[in-house]
Order: sequence, then C-alpha cells, then structure tokens
Amino acid sequence: MSANPNPVKPPAAPAALEPFSHSAALTLGVELELQLVNTHDYDLAPYADDMIRLMSSHRLPGSVVPEMTTGMIEISTGVCQSSSEVLGQLSQIRDALVKSADKLNIAVVGGGTHPFQEWHQRRIYDKPRFRELSALYGYLSKQFTIFGQHVHVGCPDADSALLLLHRMSRYIPHFIALSASSPYVQGHDTAFDSARLNSVFAFPLSGRAPFALTWDAFSAYFDKMTRTGVVKGMKDFYWDIRPKPEFGTIEIRVFDTPLTVERAAALAGFVQSLAAWLMHDHPFQPSDDDYLVYTYNRFQACRFGLDAIYVDPATGEHMPLRDHILLTMNALSSHADHLGASAAVQLLRADVNRSHNDARWLRERQTRERLLAEVIRQAAQKFRGLPG
Repeated sequence: MSANPNPVKPPAAPAALEPFSHSAALTLGVELELQLVNTHDYDLAPYADDMIRLMSSHRLPGSVVPEMTTGMIEISTGVCQSSSEVLGQLSQIRDALVKSADKLNIAVVGGGTHPFQEWHQRRIYDKPRFRELSALYGYLSKQFTIFGQHVHVGCPDADSALLLLHRMSRYIPHFIALSASSPYVQGHDTAFDSARLNSVFAFPLSGRAPFALTWDAFSAYFDKMTRTGVVKGMKDFYWDIRPKPEFGTIEIRVFDTPLTVERAAALAGFVQSLAAWLMHDHPFQPSDDDYLVYTYNRFQACRFGLDAIYVDPATGEHMPLRDHILLTMNALSSHADHLGASAAVQLLRADVNRSHNDARWLRERQTRERLLAEVIRQAAQKFRGLPG
C-alpha cells in the first residue's frame, strides 16, 4: 500500500479575510482558459511554456498565464469599462496568440472541453500551487483540463458585492445555457450542452456561496472555515460566483469558454447590463429560499442548454429557460443601451431565438464531418476570426 501523500499536520494559523478593495461599479474583467492543440491530429499539445514565452514579446493588455495542465493557458483583460473595450482587448490578445501559435505549428481553440483528449495523458504544469492541488486531488487535477470564462464585475463596496452575488445567482442557468460549448468528453457525445461543469462538481467547496448579505456575516463564515484548516484563502472556494476582495469584484465562473472572443465579449456585456439592472432597479430582494431550486435549474441548463426548463425561485412557475432569458433581456434593455451593450445583448438574443449556442455548432459540425479532429480544426479557424 502506498504511503499517504497527505499526512496529518498541525493546522496552520487561520488566514484573515482580505479587506474588500474599492472598485468602480460595473467595471469588467474577463478571463478565458484556452486549448492548445497540435495541427496533426488536433489533440491537446503541451506548449503552454512556449506560448507564454512568445507572448511575452508582445505589448498587450491583461496577461497570459499557465493553467493546471500544460495544454492550456489563461488570458485575461485589464479593467474594462464596456463590452466593446473587452472585445478590443481580447481581439488584440487573440491576434497575438494566433501569430505565436503559427510559429509553433499549433492552434488555439475555444470550447469548454476538448472533445477527445484523454485525461491520463495530461501533465500538471510545474507551478507550486498546481503541484499542491495535484497532490491533494489526484486524478481529478488532470480531469480539470477544462476551459471556462470568468467574468469579474466591479462593486462599490463589500455589502453591495454580496447583494449582487445572490441576485445574480438566479441567472446562473442563463449564463450556462448561453455559453455552453462542451458537449463532447473522451470522444463521446455526453448529451449535455455543458459537460464541463460536471468536472467542477467533483471538487469540495464547489456549488453556491453561503447566504450572507453583509461582509461581517461573510467574514464570520470565512473565519469558521479557516479555523477548520480546510480552507486557507478565497482561492480554495470553487463556487459558481465568489467575491474577489482583492479586486473589489464578484467573479462569475460558470461560463464555458466560447468558440470566439466576440461571444466572450457579448457575454460580458450581458453580465454588465444585468448587474446594472440589479444594482439600480432592485427588482427583488434575494432570499435563501432562492436556492431551493438552484441545483435543479443548474442541472437543467447544463443538460439541455437553451431547451432547459427554468423554475422561477420566487413563484415556482416552470417555463422554458429561453423564454426567461428573453424576458430578462427585455428588463435590462435600457441599461444595455446606457452601457453601450445593446449590440452584445442582441447577438445573444438572436441565438436564443433560434435555440443556438456553441454546443449546437459543435454538434452540427460533427454530424456533418463525422470526425472530431476536423471539428476542432474548424473551431480553431473560428477562433482566429475566419468564417466557419
């Protein structure tokens, strides 16, 4: 029997929760986890170090950093005021990525999962935190070779951030369905639009944040968790939405990485418009009872995407999720106009009306091509901004 790699240790002194930094309300930041694939069979390729080295020669906004395994990288914008600024920054980074990838004879691809990579072939990126996570979580760490978009929304103070977080939680299914791009895992159609989130469910401290509407109450929860020794800091929480006190934001983490930066920016515009509506119009007061249907709604969106059923947390009414998304878009339309996000919301609205997301695009290509490697080749072209 092998030795326990995680022996009992005396708990370290509990970490204090960082104070919530000041941030301008409704500012945006976007992170995208991206696939690096070879151009032979379009499987994942361990080129993260080479890509980061080449990208360091470009003067770009944001950052390019490694992720859990060597066939993936994460790009991020700087602080943005609008979805059009997000698009501008992501486009600059995308163009530099494509040039760097061409030099290495590899390609960069969006999507929430690689359709046929095998987790046991992955290598953990050589970074202390990733090595620590691999020692703790074992094979789950390599199975965490999945790709998501994170959207940060600036909040004026800590209590406003928690109020926005719990209001936003009603719209987690909307975010999942609009961004879903992970129907294939290990070479098989999972029957899910977003199979990526099933890998997140396996981790402890995933799911929803505790229902706390004041920073004092949240700090008390954090102190209890750190005293157990289970949690060392906010990074240990894999919640769907979590506060990021060092940035003065909330971070929404349920989006699959879209196939294009245009869609990523549109999703950010939708989030910003929704946040403005929730902050300024106060359409409802969140309740812990909202979470009675949270897991069901989340599952429906992962499984069926835009064809899901949505249970309204306040009324219990069952309705097509696409209808609730359209009602939400109508409610926030004046805020989208004010923020310059109307085109972003309209792009998403058009896809809702025709029940189309990136998962549908991937399935349509596979139905036509009957070869997932060819689907990935076309997705790489799509990411470059070429018609597909």
